[in-house]
Amino acid sequence: MGLFTGLLTLPLAPVRGVAWLAEVLTEQAEAQLYDPARIAAEMQQVADEAAAGEITEEEAAAREEDLIRRLNEGHARRGPAGG
Repeated sequence: MGLFTGLLTLPLAPVRGVAWLAEVLTEQAEAQLYDPARIAAEMQQVADEAAAGEITEEEAAAREEDLIRRLNEGHARRGPAGG
């Protein structure tokens, strides 16, 4: 990038910075949302709550279905190579 181009695009620097930050935050949120260890912990929590009578079996089943969907989506996002 030349000096002239750099000076012309300088006012856009804050916009690019915000866009980059939004991208990083989105990646981090998705990494947590689809983390298999986190999903397993949430599954255990659902099982514990159902066993303690804090939630109904129907509520537990619905939450487990959502967790399984997240787990499958996370696997699909990582692709066949797992990375």
